[in-house]
Amino acid sequence: MAFELPKLKYDYDALEPHIDARTMEIHHSKHHNGYTTKLNAAIEGTDLDEKSIEDILINLDMSNSAVRNNGGGFYNHSLFWEAMNPEDRGYLSGELKDAVEAEFGSKDAFIEAFSKAATTQFGSGWAWLCVHKGGKVEVCSTPNQDNPLMPGVSCGGAPILGLDVWEHAYYLNYQNRRPDYIAAFFKVINWNEIERRYAEAK
Repeated sequence: MAFELPKLKYDYDALEPHIDARTMEIHHSKHHNGYTTKLNAAIEGTDLDEKSIEDILINLDMSNSAVRNNGGGFYNHSLFWEAMNPEDRGYLSGELKDAVEAEFGSKDAFIEAFSKAATTQFGSGWAWLCVHKGGKVEVCSTPNQDNPLMPGVSCGGAPILGLDVWEHAYYLNYQNRRPDYIAAFFKVINWNEIERRYAEAK
């Protein structure tokens, strides 16, 4: 069962001026497509061939770098595109808002914690908002294409919001100004989708 590059639900220029069209095009059609192709090559003819990407990552042999890097890259980016929306984004509300306020004290404090995780991730990686069974949320970061589904990663739970802080995600527009890119991301988050994921995962 070969994995396929997911189609975006919006045009490459739909998130401008926050995320520029050229970055979106390269990020999706080159980087994500590359992870997809290499993941399929890595699992072809193995016992992973018929498994879902979630099953592959949860039970991953972390020494298998081809599946770790490309499986992570495929999953992380698939989650990332769905976390953004040019319109009808909703806002942090309901049970997710309650969980965020219980853990961080306020929405602003959550944004600060998430932004810090994204800013201080050394080199390439991701910042995450995860939910544990029962509804408790956690912010963390991972290097490279690792994610919270993988065994032995520093944070756990189900990832419901992820931000790509690899330079290819922002350098054309923001150069070395990663904090500006992080701030822009909060202007395009699809909170309706994040709340749906929270309800499903808790």
